[in-house]
Amino acid sequence: MTEAVNPGVGPAAAPGTDGSQATPFSRGYTRYAMWLLLGIYVVNFLDRQVINILAEPIKNDLGLADWQLGLMSGLAFAVFYTFLGIPIARLAERKNRPYIIGTAVAAWSGFTALCATAGNFWQLILFRIGVGVGEAGCTPPAHSLIVDYMPREKRASALAFYSMGTPIGGLLGLVMGGLVADAYGWRAAFLVAGVPGLLFAGLAFFTLKEPRKIMALHAAGVAAASATFGQTMAYLTKRRTFWFIAFAAAIKAFIGYGHAPFTASFFLRNHTAEIAGLAEGFGLKSIGFLGLALGLISGTAGAIGSWTGGWIADKYGKADLRAYMVAPAIASLVTIPVYVIAVTIDSAAIALLILSINAFLGTLWYGPVYGTGQSVVPPHMRATASAILLFIINLIGLGLGPLGVGLLSDWFNKGLGMGPAQGVRWALISASMFGVVAFACFWAARKTIREETVS
Repeated sequence: MTEAVNPGVGPAAAPGTDGSQATPFSRGYTRYAMWLLLGIYVVNFLDRQVINILAEPIKNDLGLADWQLGLMSGLAFAVFYTFLGIPIARLAERKNRPYIIGTAVAAWSGFTALCATAGNFWQLILFRIGVGVGEAGCTPPAHSLIVDYMPREKRASALAFYSMGTPIGGLLGLVMGGLVADAYGWRAAFLVAGVPGLLFAGLAFFTLKEPRKIMALHAAGVAAASATFGQTMAYLTKRRTFWFIAFAAAIKAFIGYGHAPFTASFFLRNHTAEIAGLAEGFGLKSIGFLGLALGLISGTAGAIGSWTGGWIADKYGKADLRAYMVAPAIASLVTIPVYVIAVTIDSAAIALLILSINAFLGTLWYGPVYGTGQSVVPPHMRATASAILLFIINLIGLGLGPLGVGLLSDWFNKGLGMGPAQGVRWALISASMFGVVAFACFWAARKTIREETVS
């Protein structure tokens, strides 16, 4: 893990001379900044994902259908998150990125806390939109900062390290949300989730440094002003690798985000008695136990998978950049039978263990995709390229994944008469089959990545 956050001691060559870049700050400060950005991203996903373990209690309390759960946890958040990401990234190309990140953290944390006050479905939708608006200001400027902080040969590892915030935040969101909801109800869980962001907002404002001016003194050949959005899009249209990885990652996100709001519901509907018995053994209720179990599984295995994917990419990518795409491609195929076994096996305990394999394989793509997305564009286009990449990933994955699985669940349940237990099972299986499309896109990117990597 330390390798992902340790840049070289002295400045590297300027961009464009040997493929590396100057490292603007000391090793100690860069390590601190990476850990702070990881912490911010953990809070980002804690606030985003806590709703998943609360889905069933919210559904019962507010009388919602599965499609409403999908809309609430996915599309309502994703539309504003994705569309605002691009103008905020444009701002990040010119303005102070730590200030943008700090403002974003404060905004999404406040709206997360407000979810506790929702009295109906539409109020909850409104507050989730607010969370999406705030979180739109996090990752594009963070990706851009990380790439400026780190030399190119450690870029995939550094972005994979940052991306560990996804599974770790999911872990904390599920565990905290489940335990607090068990003890005090789902509204209290939203209040608790919103608090940590205020601390991280202050740290981002006052301790993160903007390296742009320092880099300008050392780097030759970097454009003095940022490219326009049109220039960036024109550049990207000629980079097939970017579009292949964008749609591959979007499909992976569609599967992951689609599964997330319904995994706890699957266990509660299909393994009711066994889950209750396991929970009792830990002195918990079913929701609290599932939050703890699913959080530890997805968080621990997912974090290891994220770091491993970045490590593999940087280690083997030194000799051949095509190695960046191999692990995500293979993992996209292997996860399909693994997941099908997990949701069709009779034992809930064994199913939970198998899901840990799925969580590991499901995050291997983070470092390779985000590293490649930043490497196929020059420095002055990075924040915008990151926002465009996230726009595609989140609009398809986060926007359509939960809603799509929710609609499928209702269709299998009512349209085909399977019932809610079998309906959610076959909806989850159907979504997992899209892994074949992700494999094809990753493999196509493997054929073009070497000639299209520029920075």
